Amino acid sequence: MSMAEETRKIAFICSKGDLDMAYPALVMGWAALGNGIDVTIFFTFWGLDLINKHRVDHLELAPVANTSMKMSMMGIPGNLGIPNLVGVLPGMTALTTKLMKDKMKALGVPPVREYLEMLVDGGAKLYACKMSVDMMGLKKEDFIDGVEDIVTAGDFMDMTEGAQIIFI
Repeated sequence: MSMAEETRKIAFICSKGDLDMAYPALVMGWAALGNGIDVTIFFTFWGLDLINKHRVDHLELAPVANTSMKMSMMGIPGNLGIPNLVGVLPGMTALTTKLMKDKMKALGVPPVREYLEMLVDGGAKLYACKMSVDMMGLKKEDFIDGVEDIVTAGDFMDMTEGAQIIFI
């Protein structure tokens, strides 16, 4: 097989477990699959929440210290950032999470669990980081169907040799 005939590969490292940080790898991974690109996703540290069957449906969007969050996200006109003081008020995380989920649903964007199922069905490979799994006392049974294995960072590097690697 010549260089021109080799399949393109992309790998995502998901290290964050917030709702807004789940979607970049899912959206780009889906687009890559649609373009015939091999997709591998490695979940480490809090990114394990995205594949943890007990957490995946409960991801949140916390407004505290999120300087990119705009008041318009909450239905208030303007692009003023939510002051941290407002973000710490009781119920703000639940409110911002609900608003984001509502906006995603209105746009026809699947929930994280469904997106992961679509990716697996499309041929993406999902892996959990062994060090993070060990640190958090997790095991393979804690993860959603479709997670192929728990691997070391070195194993991931070997599996994705030649791939574009994107850290999220």
